[in-house]
Amino acid sequence: MPNLQLNADGDIARASTLPAPLYFNAATFEEEKATVFSTTWQVVGHVHQAAEPGDYFTFDLIGEPLLIVRGDDGVLRGFYNVCRHRAGNPATDCGNRKLFRCGYHGWTYRLDGALLVTPEFDGVEDFDPKNFGLVPVRLEEWFNLIFVNLDPKARPLRESLGDMPVQAAKFDFSAMKFSERRTYDMQCNWKTYIDNYLEGYHVPSVHPSLNREIDYSAYTVETYPRYIRQWTPIRGAQQGDAVPRRYQESGDLTADYFWSFPNWMLNCYPDNVSVNIILPLAPERTLAIFEWYVPEKDLASEAARKASAFSDEIQEEDGRICEIVQKNLHSRSYHSGRYSVKQEKGVHAFHQMYRELMAGQAGGAITSE
Repeated sequence: MPNLQLNADGDIARASTLPAPLYFNAATFEEEKATVFSTTWQVVGHVHQAAEPGDYFTFDLIGEPLLIVRGDDGVLRGFYNVCRHRAGNPATDCGNRKLFRCGYHGWTYRLDGALLVTPEFDGVEDFDPKNFGLVPVRLEEWFNLIFVNLDPKARPLRESLGDMPVQAAKFDFSAMKFSERRTYDMQCNWKTYIDNYLEGYHVPSVHPSLNREIDYSAYTVETYPRYIRQWTPIRGAQQGDAVPRRYQESGDLTADYFWSFPNWMLNCYPDNVSVNIILPLAPERTLAIFEWYVPEKDLASEAARKASAFSDEIQEEDGRICEIVQKNLHSRSYHSGRYSVKQEKGVHAFHQMYRELMAGQAGGAITSE
């Protein structure tokens, strides 16, 4: 099969979507891991997971094992979870530790990553423990979310966030408490899922419950250099409602959906916020991690249960349609599509961001098998 050109028309009215093979080609997937996911800020957790000195958790990011820990000095740090001796794991799962001891040969590290103990290493020449601490990874925080970037030369996180902190501030996410976590293992490419997330075009057909709650006629998509905001007014209770609405009042209530390139989202409602992390596991397998946060007064309440149940219903619907689309992308009848100028400018903007980054590494083309 010939090379797949990444340069495409910047005018949505004339542009075509990404070629179908980019959604299942193995070589493309490996290039994305090296080019997209190794150079962008990735959400790996929330500060509640490492709130006190010694608290830590581990995270796998595109095959890279990571360790996030709160030091004795209160500083949050990120490291590669790889022992400098023979590549064992200094830490597993999550918890609270005073030291990290690799289960392979017992090399032991302080919470700041410094190498402390090297059993039975007498006689080794030209060896300085100061040079064999855990390798750090770039880490920054925003909105109580923890981000890492595998590129040590990456520009600061705030530059990619743009105006998002101002736009999302009204939801007071920083004051909310963790409520629930669920994962969804889907048989689709990560871009298939992102494409679906970035348009409300499918809401009336795929999400009847959500469509009942929002004013689809006023659904708005705003594109920015490295993120996209979708928002819509929430419809309050109305006379004749066959099913009670989640929100009895409307006023200026909105549902705001923020996506940041390439793979994390904030779904903001008046009474809860969910964080979505979309992790590529294989060319046609994607893991979606959902975490729900609610005001402290609503923890373990019926309102919190309903919020996560409502979101879970939407996610299950999205997962089903994404798996159907993924299967059909292999059809000999399909190569690429066109964009709705009105409804799919978010998808078009994502594809332009993707093309820009991938073409910079691939000379404008991706080789397809």
